[in-house]
Amino acid sequence: MSRLTPDSEFAQRAARVRFVLVAPSHPGNVGAAARAIKTMGFGRLAVVAPREPGFKSHAEAVAFAAGAGDVLQRATVHPDLVDALRGVRFALAMTGYSRQFGPRLVDLRDAAAEVRALLDAGSVAAAEVAFVFGTERSGLTNEDVERCHVCCAIPADPAHPSLNLAQAVQVAAYECRLALHTAAVPNDRFAAEPPATVEATEGMLAHLERALIAIGYHDPAEPKHLMARLRRLFARARPTQSEIDILRGVCAAIEAPKDERRGRKRGAR
Repeated sequence: MSRLTPDSEFAQRAARVRFVLVAPSHPGNVGAAARAIKTMGFGRLAVVAPREPGFKSHAEAVAFAAGAGDVLQRATVHPDLVDALRGVRFALAMTGYSRQFGPRLVDLRDAAAEVRALLDAGSVAAAEVAFVFGTERSGLTNEDVERCHVCCAIPADPAHPSLNLAQAVQVAAYECRLALHTAAVPNDRFAAEPPATVEATEGMLAHLERALIAIGYHDPAEPKHLMARLRRLFARARPTQSEIDILRGVCAAIEAPKDERRGRKRGAR
């Protein structure tokens, strides 16, 4: 069995990294983002609810892609962020500031090291990660930030911290490439079982909300910040699929007693 070369090892890791643009306004920025990730050895671009649905053939996008037309044409299009994050176990919200109920804020280089550790863990060969970028004018919404596991900041000059969307993608792609080419950072938290996917966590949170409503703890008419706080808790904990299954079992028991659920199963046969 031949040993992989450093370049092929990098390619295997890079294939599990995607860059997600949420509601981009300008097709040129999508093309420039495609170029940015290709120059760093990545090829997976996902676009959520673009303002210009035909961005792949838009003249500005094609021009700004400049040699990365293949990445632009392969870009996937999604109706919302949850759909774009299917299969992802570690999503990084690219935002320069922490949100009241959002996940923890980490430096981009430290976050890239976490990406490397997850992709290197032998038991999670299929794990995928995503860097998530917001729209040019206002960035990511609080709702989309809460769907990610960390907030990720580029340490720019505080006096002028604003970057163009494609510039931010370029910096993130560079830091990720740098991390994937360096020695792995030991991290035993992923050794036994990987974190659950975003869609599994979303399903559990929806189930938990129904269970909390059923027992009268959560009033959807006056939600306050309960679910946002719970999202922050689970983003920090990053539960595994087994833990998600346990929590959904608890929610099911809250919604209906075990004997009642057993009776439903017998009746369904």
